[in-house]
Amino acid sequence: MDAETLADLLHAQAERDPVLRQTLENRFATQGSDLAEAHRLLDTAVLAGNVEYAAKVGSVLDTLQRLLDAGSRADLAPLARRTVDDISEMLEQIDDTSGEVADRLDRAVELYARACVARPPDPESLADWILEVEFDGPGWPAIELADFASALGDKGIERIKSTVDSVLAGHRTGAKHETAERLREELAEVSGDVDALVAILAAKPPRVDVSLKIVRVLRAAGRHSEAIAHAARALTHDKKEEVPPPEEEPVPLSRKDFDESPGVATYLALREESLETGRWVAQRKTALARLRELAAESTEAADELVRALLGEDRLDEAWRAAVRFEASLPVRVELADSRSVAHPAETIPVYRDHVEELITHKDPNSYREAARQLRKLRTAHKKAGTAEEFSSYLGALVEIHKRKTRLIAEVKAARIAIPKPIKA
Repeated sequence: MDAETLADLLHAQAERDPVLRQTLENRFATQGSDLAEAHRLLDTAVLAGNVEYAAKVGSVLDTLQRLLDAGSRADLAPLARRTVDDISEMLEQIDDTSGEVADRLDRAVELYARACVARPPDPESLADWILEVEFDGPGWPAIELADFASALGDKGIERIKSTVDSVLAGHRTGAKHETAERLREELAEVSGDVDALVAILAAKPPRVDVSLKIVRVLRAAGRHSEAIAHAARALTHDKKEEVPPPEEEPVPLSRKDFDESPGVATYLALREESLETGRWVAQRKTALARLRELAAESTEAADELVRALLGEDRLDEAWRAAVRFEASLPVRVELADSRSVAHPAETIPVYRDHVEELITHKDPNSYREAARQLRKLRTAHKKAGTAEEFSSYLGALVEIHKRKTRLIAEVKAARIAIPKPIKA
């Protein structure tokens, strides 16, 4: 039977069998709590040392694998992708000579691919993520298009192909050109276009591994006579073309400005110039390393790092940087407003800090703004499934500040129900 029919039968049986129904509900609740715990582990992992970080991420990956192996119907792709992005960013900041964290990244990508196949995300969004990793990433993670092919579908594959064609047309040399060439080969493999794949391989400098791959591709397609003919030709060729030395690419002029005054403005200027020359991947790694060094020294520098990442539209990285380097409260609140939609639980501490900071000002405008932030906090708790925690928090807050009648009035005016005090 198909999955939908089986699900209907199981649902009908659960309606008649209270024990089965309770078992299913408990399993669903357990999966939800597992996912919440995994997200909490990632939140705290960035503050840990290398060994502890690897252990926490390993626990997250164990949870993902267990749920995938069990055939969970939960959408595991967001957690898996967050884990991949988190490890990738961490590798830019640490010395992973043991390779322990890098090993976690390979496993995370594998599980993300499985999660995407199980519950395909928007194919064009997935394609955009792959393109960002390939063309703008630090050189990792390694992605095999074949692992994501079914999740990408025709729309996602076409989006990647369109970008690859554009890059090849606009960049004749350099890192982007090399990446696009590799992706073009993988696209031909994924689409099953044997002629295109053989043509791409044949255009490469003659090497034994390339010739063997051509033979394997032709044999797999059932074109045995062509495979034998190509193998014979490869054996008679003894030419070795010398690969010309890579051309030295000019250092961006804006690099000097960044080195003299590292900050969001000079970082984004460096980015714009380096993107035009195809050298942004290398420039980004060293520039971000410098911004992170400074971020560890002051709140102002932490804010500069966060705003630099926001300028690249890297919202998740910006959030993690704000947490790790303790960015200023206004910056964290700004990030929380956009992050509360997808990750409400993560924003709760920020809104609480803001409310309590506003109350210390002891003026009507600040009390009014505190009430507005309480509304946001209430919404975040509801979305996170912790509405009772908000009631407890609000009750304690009102008890502490019960003499601030203007504050209490603003809270009531914001249509926030104040819990009644519990009588002993």
